[in-house]
Formats: sequence, structure tokens, C-alpha cells
Amino acid sequence: MNHNSLGTREQLQDPNYTPPLGKAIPLGIQHVLAMFVSNVTPAIIVAGAAGFGFGSNSPDFPNMIYMIQMSMFLAGIATLLQTIGFGPVGARLPIVQGTSFAFIPIMIPAVAGAGVAGMAGLMTGIVIGGIFHFFLGFFIGRIRHALPPLVTGLIVLMIGLALVKVGIEYAAGGIPLKGKPEFGSLVNWSVALVVIVVTLVLKFFTRGMLSVAAVLVGLVAGYGYALLLGKVNFAPIASAAWFTAPEPFKFGWEINWAIIVGMCFMAVVSAVETVGDVSGITKGGAGREATDKEISGATFADGLGTAVAGLFGGLPNTSFSQNVGLISMTGVMSRHVVTLGAVFLIVCGLIPKFGAVIASMPITVLGGGVIIMFGMVTAAGVSMLSDVTWNRRNMVIFAISLSVGLGLQLAPDALQHLPKMAQVLMTSGLLPAAVISIVLNLLLPQELD
Repeated sequence: MNHNSLGTREQLQDPNYTPPLGKAIPLGIQHVLAMFVSNVTPAIIVAGAAGFGFGSNSPDFPNMIYMIQMSMFLAGIATLLQTIGFGPVGARLPIVQGTSFAFIPIMIPAVAGAGVAGMAGLMTGIVIGGIFHFFLGFFIGRIRHALPPLVTGLIVLMIGLALVKVGIEYAAGGIPLKGKPEFGSLVNWSVALVVIVVTLVLKFFTRGMLSVAAVLVGLVAGYGYALLLGKVNFAPIASAAWFTAPEPFKFGWEINWAIIVGMCFMAVVSAVETVGDVSGITKGGAGREATDKEISGATFADGLGTAVAGLFGGLPNTSFSQNVGLISMTGVMSRHVVTLGAVFLIVCGLIPKFGAVIASMPITVLGGGVIIMFGMVTAAGVSMLSDVTWNRRNMVIFAISLSVGLGLQLAPDALQHLPKMAQVLMTSGLLPAAVISIVLNLLLPQELD
């Protein structure tokens, strides 16, 4: 990209600078393309786990379309909280907010098989977790030191390991086909492979928007291939309305302490990730450290965005790391560019037809994209762990935490005698691994003889 046509070096490093509109709009759309698939995928996964997702033939299927809509609409609102802000809320930096993968291992066991009725407890937990997250902004600086790369890297790795199974199940045909001859058929796998191959080719052999939107274009290619195979159902598109306003308390209100505890704990992890993203933006875009005001403002916006999302039937929001890399690549740090992208997301979120198009996508198509995305989450955890000094102390912390966390994930029946609340919190293995790593990191001496 020719930076001279956008502005001077000093202007491009200024968050308050607005590039010419003809250049700013494509840059804003580019940010949306970079995060779009990752943003709507959690809603599809949670709806599927609850029992009204792809292939469920549930009369509640339109609720998944609504959740997809809210993923777009509320990501746009949360992004505006960051870029424009009000009072102490918002970093006033080009931070793109979107639905977080980190909470999925907590949400899946919380709603498993519960249908729409299970969503009330989840949304209540998201609202309360978001409020808790908001108040972390007052002392986020002190929390950061309790979560070094050893802990955060392990948590991100566990998130990825908890999710990779979902990608394989989707690519094979989805949970509704489990136990049937069609599950894992070569036809199903061929659809997922088209997505993976197209994504890899675009990511590594093209540049610009095609490379940035590689996963999205890969899904479009897979969608086209599935269409040729006669696997696309257009009925949801025909029946969807052209406009729907967000509904407060769409799924009701119900206190579920297991979900609330899980959401509050993961809020701490999400807050630390946001701090890293804010630091990455200021370093990559302006060559400076993030200020305390920017870090606390970003945390306030993170929490408020999540609380608002839960209120309207959306899922927890957080800053998107892939957009941090995009800022470093383009060299444009204007928050107004991201604001334009946020407006685009809000408009898309108000049009159910748009969500219905996504909902018409065969689950095998999504499986190809999810395999890549969740694999990248796992790889991100490994990358974070590469910053760890692997002495005997850190290896012991990592070994015990991973063994317990991954072991519980693989053998959930080991928890059958615990109360239901404890089972929901511990089944994914994520919270036990996180708690063990944090406690051991705080208690064990830095040097072990």
C-alpha cells in the first residue's frame, strides 16, 4: 500500500487522524474481513451445542440466525466503545472487538442439550461476567503480573485443545450425523478440504485483501462447492426478514452460579489478552508503549461490550488479535478507519437476511474454516509459551496443569460424583488448568533445587 496517498508518517501514527474517505472505507472493510468468520463462529457453535444449530431440524433454528446477527451488531457496538468511547471507557485506539473464542469451552458444557431454555442462564452469566470485567479496569495493572506468558500461554493452548475436536466433528458432518453412515463420508471431508486448500493458497500466495480475508474466501469457495453437490438449503434465507431490531432479554434472565463463576474467571484472562493487544497496537502502529489510561479504557470497554452483548442475546466480546497484526501490516493507526468498519458490522447485524445466508452454509463448510481457526488458537498458545524460560520450576507447573486440564477434558466421567456446578466448571479442563498454573506460579519459589 502506498502510504504517501494516505498521509504523512506522523499522520499515519496518529489514532486521531482520518485518511481520505476513499481510502479509509476499504481499510475499514479490510478490518471486518479479517475478523468476520471468527466473530460469527462462536454463536454457531454454542447454538449447535444447545441443540438448535446446523442439522438439528429444531423449530428454534431462527434463534441461531438471531445470534449470528447479534454477533455482528454487538461487535460493531463494542468496537465503537473502543474507538470513540465516552468518559473513561475506551482506549480511543483502532481496536476491533468481536466474539471471543476463549469462553467457548465454558459455554458448551453450560448449554449442552438444553435448547433455547438453557440460554437464559448463559446470557445472565455473560452480563454479570461483563460487569465484573468492567471493574477489572480499575486495577488491571496489578493483575497482569500474576499472569505471565507461562500461565496465559497455557490457558490459550488449553482453549485451542478444547476446541479442535469441534472442527473435526463439523468437517465430518456435525453432531446430528454422529452414529449414521453419512458421518465422516468422503463427500463431507471433500467440502472441508476445499475450504482448507483455498484458504492456504490465498494466505501464502496472494497479498492485500485476498490474503487478509483468506478464511472468508475459503468458506465462500467451499459454499460454492457444496452448492454444486446440492447440500445448500436456501429455506432460511427465504423466510428471514429484511430488518430486525435487537431484543433486550431475548432469552430471559436466570441465575446459574456455575456459568457466572466461569464467566468471571475467563474475564480475567480476556482482560490480560486485551492488554497485550493494546500494547501490540501502540508498538506496531506508533512505536510506543501503551499508556495506563489506554489500557484501563480498553478494559472498561471490553467489559461493557460483553455486558451489553449478554443483554441482547450476544456472546462475550474481546479485542481481536488478528486485527492488531493488520495495523502493523498497513501502518495505518487511525481509529476512525476501524470506526467505519464497526458501522458496517452494525448495519449487517440489523439485516436478518445476512445472518440467514451464513446459517444456510453447510456445517462441513464451516468445519474446514474452524479446523484452521482453532488450530491457530492452539498455535498462538505455543507461540506465547516460547517466551517462557523452561527451567525445572516452570516445567513442573506446566506439566501438572496440562496433565490435569487435558486429562479431565478427555475423561469427563471422572467428575461424575461432583455437584453439577463443579462438573460444568471443570469438564472442559480449562479452569482447572488455569487455576493450578496461577496458584503454583504464585506459590512456588523462582528457583527449585
